[in-house]
Amino acid sequence: MSGNGDSTATSPSAGSLSEIEVLLDQPKYVCTLSAELVAKAREELQEKPEWRLRDVQALRDMVCKDYPNLGTCLDDAFLLRFLRARKFDYDRALQLLVNYHCCRRSWPEVFNNLKPSAVKHVLESGFVTVLPHLDTEGRHVVCIRPDRWTPNNYPITENIRAIYLTLEKLIKSEETQVNGIVILADYKGVSLSKASHFGPFVAKKVIGILQDGFPIRIKAVNIINEPRIFKGIFAIIKPFLKEKIANRFFLHGSDLNSLHQNLPPRILPEEYGGTAGKLDITAWNDLLLASEDDFLYDISHLAASSDWSPHDPLMSGEMDEKQCDDSLRTLKTQLYSCY
Repeated sequence: MSGNGDSTATSPSAGSLSEIEVLLDQPKYVCTLSAELVAKAREELQEKPEWRLRDVQALRDMVCKDYPNLGTCLDDAFLLRFLRARKFDYDRALQLLVNYHCCRRSWPEVFNNLKPSAVKHVLESGFVTVLPHLDTEGRHVVCIRPDRWTPNNYPITENIRAIYLTLEKLIKSEETQVNGIVILADYKGVSLSKASHFGPFVAKKVIGILQDGFPIRIKAVNIINEPRIFKGIFAIIKPFLKEKIANRFFLHGSDLNSLHQNLPPRILPEEYGGTAGKLDITAWNDLLLASEDDFLYDISHLAASSDWSPHDPLMSGEMDEKQCDDSLRTLKTQLYSCY
């Protein structure tokens, strides 16, 4: 159902959160988008400022009617993230919101106690950071460096926690909701033993979150310094990728000129042939760690309800034992053949 095709909103069912309770509990939404981004949102996301709050209320009513025990935040600003991510299609935005909670509740190793201070060790390693400058489309660049991770120090789920918190921080910005983000992944020094930690189970979970369980638009994934082994890694990932997302992967190898066709040197650090100085993780780490109270607020407002639990096997990432064993055997064959 399209958000811009029906001016009426579904009323909450009996026993659900009342409209008055919702309105009293939420802060008033104030748009922070520039006139240019308002126009871009209208063109690309079908967002009409004159209908924006009506559309948010329609989604809120659908949540109250269909998922009264979801335990979600119902603020205008929070729900607006999901509408923008699905171009104001009410039904798809609602499914994304439900998937968002399914993901959080079905993977406790990642989502329990999810706050910046809990992953300070990952942030300090430099595994994930955000470059200080936006690209030519106004998008943040998330930089991931697997070589900074030592598997003996902590499990791969800690890295996923740090990436997720980074995305949560970025998506609070309305500019990011409209423009999306770009990923820059440097696979320098990724060994066979390190790659084996990213098996089919983890791959399915992570891809499920990024494609169908988080309200962010990933516009490009730039891979650099990928070793031969990356063919095996990508073979694991690709079956879970939608065609649109798969087409946004760009493999540059060690060719920085190729990278610069997608990301201009002026925003890149010297390590990647840029002119923006040495790569410095301090500013982003300080910003994320200073947001601790915001994440504690999110935790309190996204608490799981005892009356609702995820059951979608796609989102829970459940794989039967035979399927997992078969996938792992295939993985090992692919990795060894590429190494």
